[in-house]
Amino acid sequence: MTAMGKIEANKKQKREALFNAAFELFTTRGIAKTTINDIVQSSGVAKGTFYLYFKDKYDIRNKLIAHKASRIFYAADAALKTSGITDFTEKILFLTDHIIDQFVGDKSLLNFVSKNLSWGIFKNELISASNDYDIDFYNIYTVFENSPQKFKNPEVLLFMIVELVSSTCFSSILYNEPVEVEELKPYLFDAIRQLIQSQKILSTEL
Repeated sequence: MTAMGKIEANKKQKREALFNAAFELFTTRGIAKTTINDIVQSSGVAKGTFYLYFKDKYDIRNKLIAHKASRIFYAADAALKTSGITDFTEKILFLTDHIIDQFVGDKSLLNFVSKNLSWGIFKNELISASNDYDIDFYNIYTVFENSPQKFKNPEVLLFMIVELVSSTCFSSILYNEPVEVEELKPYLFDAIRQLIQSQKILSTEL
């Protein structure tokens, strides 16, 4: 490894340590009760180094959401590429199903993301800053625009799907309310199909 490569690897390691410490503290103590001093002490990284990567604890929260979400989407996208699925709607349902299953396996992550992810964070951290993460979220964002089927407003459609999935799955996964998530999925997927269908631009409208 070159000297430059070692420097980059060291930076990535420190950033990862800060992320891991912040996630543990945010999910056990809560964001309000966690300080920057808590994060740096838990990570073993100098406080000055923290400010090389983040402005404050809310900045690390936003980037942590993107960091965690990038891995979730990366795993779902990798599975999709080997699935052989070509239909646009079925691709969206496959990604949704895979992401839900990941949240089922890590409820603390679901709790953290659901409570803190906003549309502003989604756009600012996951899309415009995608080069900092493991997957180019802009590719996911533009899958709607690049689809052979055109939609009335791709951003609004993506927003509605994200909000629908997060709001309905949270209680189902954590509390089995109103039903267990496997029982909920068919209803959710039907709703997504109808949502996508309703936003399609018909040939007569072109």
